[in-house]
Amino acid sequence: MAERYGPQFGPDITFLGVPRCTWSDPATYADADVVIIGAPFDGGTSHRPGTRFGPQYIRQSCYLPQDGSRPSLALRVDGLQGDLTVHDAGDVEMFSGDAERSVGDLRHAVHTVARTGTIPLILGGDHTIAWPDAAGVADHLGAGRVSMIHFDAHADTGDVSFGSLVGHGQPMRRLIESGAVRGDRFLQLGLRGYWPGPETLAWMAGQGMRSYEMTEIVARGLDECLTEASQIATDDCDAVFLSVDIDVCDPGHAPGTGTPEPGGLTGRQLLDAVRRITYELPVAGIDLVEVSPPYDHADITSALANRVVLEALSGIARRRRDDRDGTVWDPRRPLLDGR
Repeated sequence: MAERYGPQFGPDITFLGVPRCTWSDPATYADADVVIIGAPFDGGTSHRPGTRFGPQYIRQSCYLPQDGSRPSLALRVDGLQGDLTVHDAGDVEMFSGDAERSVGDLRHAVHTVARTGTIPLILGGDHTIAWPDAAGVADHLGAGRVSMIHFDAHADTGDVSFGSLVGHGQPMRRLIESGAVRGDRFLQLGLRGYWPGPETLAWMAGQGMRSYEMTEIVARGLDECLTEASQIATDDCDAVFLSVDIDVCDPGHAPGTGTPEPGGLTGRQLLDAVRRITYELPVAGIDLVEVSPPYDHADITSALANRVVLEALSGIARRRRDDRDGTVWDPRRPLLDGR
């Protein structure tokens, strides 16, 4: 049996106390629906570093006991046990001084988990990891068979940065150029600010990407944009990869991140959107990135990220319960109805 590596930084804790497993030994998570993998890499950061500590803080940032259970008031399921079985494989060893080796090792880990039929949920780390994360899932399901829904302030479609093809501003270009994900099944929500420039935007248009800038989201409404994005994502693709950069939220809601951009989503909007996507769509992989604890205040960003993970897991759990029981979740149902 392979030996569990555990965490790269900090104590060997799991996400809110779920059982441990070893990603390289599928027998240790044979009963799991979801395996959490830490990717503590910030070697692709272009501005403020510190996301290497993201996995540690996302796992622990909750005021409730680390008891491996979290019943959702809204969805009426437990996304950690009972309705869904979640294990935590610890971190992949990722050396920030060797980006190519690190992304290769992460891709292998994600593929190892995905090929068992288990959903990998990766905690970053900077957004460099989206390339190996989505590619690892595509290695299992097939190149071009997995669409991408990407929440971010930034398009991350740059080409070369600081002389490198690997970085947190470039993973989406690498995914599309490699063929792992189709450009015309690549949906981005929350873009804003003053980058990228015209040349990069022209490249994105040429790939058939659909990017929802915040002004469009405000004008049309987030729900309408999500509906349209979901229709595109599920057209001629077998599954969806969800990539969430915490900087999609306004810095007032997520200050602890490497490249904060004012004018983003609220925490409430992000949680609702993640819940909707994981409940409605066939999600085969998830990553959550760019939580930088050294720049956080009162664990605001880490707490939000922790809840993003819980919303994703609860949405998947509710989808599976409804598929099994023939029920339909009604968000308008009063909390105490039927109790």
